[in-house]
Amino acid sequence: MTYWDPIPTVRALVGKPHPLRRGDLVRHDWSGPAPDGWQRRDWRNVPGPFYTAGTDNCLTGRQCAPRHVAYEDEYCTEFVHRQPVRVSGVHELTCAAECDPFGGYGGDGDRHWTPELVRDWWRERGRAREWAARVGWGEWTTSEHEYFRDAAEGARTYLAHLDHGLHEYLRDYMFWLAEGRPAAPDERLPELDA
Repeated sequence: MTYWDPIPTVRALVGKPHPLRRGDLVRHDWSGPAPDGWQRRDWRNVPGPFYTAGTDNCLTGRQCAPRHVAYEDEYCTEFVHRQPVRVSGVHELTCAAECDPFGGYGGDGDRHWTPELVRDWWRERGRAREWAARVGWGEWTTSEHEYFRDAAEGARTYLAHLDHGLHEYLRDYMFWLAEGRPAAPDERLPELDA
């Protein structure tokens, strides 16, 4: 896998009909900071350009972006559990952002993440893994409400991504952060566990 920069796709959507929102125009450039700012982002957001800080709790994000968004279990606010790696993922994530009444999504993570901060996040992933296992297999799995069962599924999807795929994505992302370009096929990627 080679890192794919989603930001040009995000910026190209601004002012145009959103592909997943029945022609509604994209009202915001989601490549900028979240209104509540980088410092208030949810700790569960995986490293990458997109993150959430202060979203609503209406359980709307997974309706648009089930492959990218999950809900925390205290207030059901949204966080980005998988960064987009193709155009369809950007469409899903910007749909979730457009549906959030608080506009609590940001896309300026590249301005804040460094390879060392990515490594720090990875070293602490056990906390995220523990959380995802507890929520993904907890009481939400048997809730009478479909949206809570879906929230549990989101936690299980997050857990699966933590265990399979995120490691390689983060190595590619660290190269991108350090070099400002994707790695060539023959280039060595930074070690995440260094």
